[in-house]
Amino acid sequence: MNICVFCSAEDIDEKYTKPAQEFARLIGANGHTFIWGGSDRGLMQLMASAAQNAGGRIVGISMEMLKDRARKNADEMIIAKDLGERKAMMLARADVLVAMVGGIGTLDEVMGVLELKKHRVHEKPVIIFNIANFFDGFRQQFEKMEHEHFLPRPLNELMYFADTPDDAMRYIESHGN
Repeated sequence: MNICVFCSAEDIDEKYTKPAQEFARLIGANGHTFIWGGSDRGLMQLMASAAQNAGGRIVGISMEMLKDRARKNADEMIIAKDLGERKAMMLARADVLVAMVGGIGTLDEVMGVLELKKHRVHEKPVIIFNIANFFDGFRQQFEKMEHEHFLPRPLNELMYFADTPDDAMRYIESHGN
């Protein structure tokens, strides 16, 4: 299965990196392909290494303006012309999409796939990996949108919140293609 992970290219606290690396290790150990933004920095680098070291295939999808940061030893590295093309390629290649801790770029990526899922452009599982309660506010906002009828579909049809690497992998293996 092709598992696309949206995450930070920043160096971040170990309370986030350890569970993220364990999840990436599970991706590789279970024979899945790890698809990510292609960067060889920060959490992106740590996760790609964990998946690759566990025997997984890693596919990076970077873009022209960041190609100097792209991982050199990826199994496949694709350079998109811009962010829009990159996001479209990531969605097209993925069977499952996972939002890991991250910043504006991560939120942009996950919101884009959720908007498309809302309109049934795709029905791929979307997992929000809530490491150390990072996405509690995000969940609360979506619960409010659901409660006040701003979502055309039930929240649990749009995304799944996972709290541990094992929980995320169980969901993937029971809901993925």
